[in-house]
Amino acid sequence: MIGVKQLRSKNYDQKTTIKKQHTATHPYSGRKAVLATMHGKELAIGPPFHKLLQVSIEIPEGIDTDRLGTFTGEIARKGTPLETLRKKVKIGMEHLGIPYGIASEGSFGPYVYFPFIAQDHEILLWIDDERGIEVVEQKISTDTNYNSKTVSKRNYLGYFLNKSFSPSHALIVRPNSGFIPGLTFKGLKKVNEVKEAIKRCAAASTDGLALVQTDMRAHMNPTRMKVIGELAEKMAHRLATLCPNCSCPGWGIVDVVQGLPCGGCGLKTEQIAQEVYGCPSCDLRKTMPRQDGVTKSSPAYCHWCNP
Repeated sequence: MIGVKQLRSKNYDQKTTIKKQHTATHPYSGRKAVLATMHGKELAIGPPFHKLLQVSIEIPEGIDTDRLGTFTGEIARKGTPLETLRKKVKIGMEHLGIPYGIASEGSFGPYVYFPFIAQDHEILLWIDDERGIEVVEQKISTDTNYNSKTVSKRNYLGYFLNKSFSPSHALIVRPNSGFIPGLTFKGLKKVNEVKEAIKRCAAASTDGLALVQTDMRAHMNPTRMKVIGELAEKMAHRLATLCPNCSCPGWGIVDVVQGLPCGGCGLKTEQIAQEVYGCPSCDLRKTMPRQDGVTKSSPAYCHWCNP
């Protein structure tokens, strides 16, 4: 399983010295996989899986993934993102009776290195019940419109709307003082709809303010959908790579080794020095240099040069 330390690395395309098996003879070729989603994520995940693995994505009908948690907080997510993902995948697999399943989960907040910039942290989980394996891939991207603003009904929203990529990206409006039944408006793309929602929510809020948020649901946020698509391609490449020992799909990075030397003083930093490749089925592990060829860290990340 990928450790927390890997989140500090940049997201690079999966490249190893292990040769990928041709899709015509790949064990997943021609198979179906379940994607439990209410938000159109098959548009991002389906194409790379079909192109690289010849796997078709099936969407189960009547599945309410919102019951596992919502971005607006009406339903709190219980457990870690990975635990939520397992539940999503299993719900879909059990619903359609297919042994392969995939799901994605996103979270948003300040960028780990520059807190004044927002980040999108996407996680993708693949479960193969036939082989009893799980494969996890992650991507951290600053390509996001994630934002929020408290306003009164008199505020002018022009700058915020432009910054949020409206109207191509939707907005959510609710009372700033908390949730009130019937007063959470999602998927708003028209200025008059946003203004009307602000007026109603501000009037109902105890502080006279409305909270305007970017709608981060995938089908309402093309920028997030693009990041999910990039992560899906990364996952498909990994699943196309077979273990050199047991030929199980999913050979890829499972851990990292920190200690990249500083380019200024030579001391070890917390930056990634090597990447550990492994198989989701057998115990084979191989430690290899970073894919990007970087051998020295910037002094900006050195505790001695930049305390």
